[in-house]
Amino acid sequence: MSSRLSPEDQQRVDQYLNAPQHQVERQPFRVWRLLLVILLAVIALGVLSRLLSRLVL
Repeated sequence: MSSRLSPEDQQRVDQYLNAPQHQVERQPFRVWRLLLVILLAVIALGVLSRLLSRLVL
């Protein structure tokens, strides 16, 4: 796909994106860790909900 930018503007964009502050090394995405965190949050909120319902009723 061709760029809509002029060659000078495209060069500035490329320089900006290749700057060291934009080259952050990222850790790999961990699906199982995310699912574990979501599961723990749901369990914790469920337990909190039950505790609050016992206090109210």
